[in-house]
Amino acid sequence: MNKLISNVKETFINTHKTEPLLIFSPGRINIIGEHTDYNDGFVFPAAVDKGIVAAFGKSDSGKSTAFALDMDSHIEFSLEDLKPSKQGSWENYVFGVIAEIQNRSNIIGDFNVVFQGNIPAGSGMSSSAALENSVVYGLNELFKLGLSKHDMIHISQKAEHNYVGVNCGIMDQYASMFGIKNNALLLDCRTIESKPYEINFKDHQLMLINTNVKHSLSDSAYNDRRSACEHISKLLGIKALRDATENDLKTIKDQVTEENYQKALFVIQENNRALKASKAIEDDDLITLGNLIYGSHDGLQHQYKVSCEELDFLVEQAKLNKAVLGARMMGGGFGGCTINLVEKNAIENFAETASKAYQDKFNKACSVYFVELSNGTHIIK
Repeated sequence: MNKLISNVKETFINTHKTEPLLIFSPGRINIIGEHTDYNDGFVFPAAVDKGIVAAFGKSDSGKSTAFALDMDSHIEFSLEDLKPSKQGSWENYVFGVIAEIQNRSNIIGDFNVVFQGNIPAGSGMSSSAALENSVVYGLNELFKLGLSKHDMIHISQKAEHNYVGVNCGIMDQYASMFGIKNNALLLDCRTIESKPYEINFKDHQLMLINTNVKHSLSDSAYNDRRSACEHISKLLGIKALRDATENDLKTIKDQVTEENYQKALFVIQENNRALKASKAIEDDDLITLGNLIYGSHDGLQHQYKVSCEELDFLVEQAKLNKAVLGARMMGGGFGGCTINLVEKNAIENFAETASKAYQDKFNKACSVYFVELSNGTHIIK
């Protein structure tokens, strides 16, 4: 992390000849509660010690600039005529945040930003939310906008809706902004309030395995599933699936396709799993937590259908190893990481056997990461 900070700081000073304001914004993991956030449900994320470092300073050149060090990509732009770039461009996250700040009648001046991250690409740790949060937090400090952290995460979320075209829930931005070291947050996505749970994994630890694949249908599939959930909520006469029980769902079974019925059933069950997981953590019951994590993957694979062959294979590898208490795909799906709860003394062995099996099966390497639970977006002193 120190290397990342000094790299960003030095680049900023060399380019702009002034000392910057430095912000760290973390990526996140989600222990359980997938695709429940946009259904007003419960999720259980935590900020991690991988993220984005961004350096900010005011500009007197009449233009603003942004430099993505990872991609060696530099843009100059005017605050007056912002519009989305071509789809998939990193600058849309930056432009989106600026536009949403301006929509609130907050006045910002020209600025320079340089940023770099160490969140592995395509890992499902939400580098997008980390980038959005770093920009809104940095501009709030630089121009003394007086935004609260809640204001900032809504700006980040709207940037993703309106400039990136992903109709995301609030979990990623919330976890990245509000994270607490050594804690996971049980977040109620309706009230946008959370309860921290200090986690002592004792002789176990979290391990992420990245499939290093990203199947291209993820954004459209995400939006399709969201609209299916909203359609079923409408049929039930409720605000969101968070308000439904399995019995409620049965009353409209003949009005929806079996596929969409299963998707809604998954959301209701996953919401309950997130609540049960918080109880398991409170009770120091890692066995139950692990079983709930496996149950989550089963639903994501068979009911919500957002998994893929590579993710399923890694979860099956976890099930073959008694030292793994639970494993599931994490994030939107169709690639990215599995999250695994593994005995510390068996970690190297599991990493090795799972990696070898994956290489043999797909003729492709997976990547293994370890993460610590960290504080949310903050100024680097």
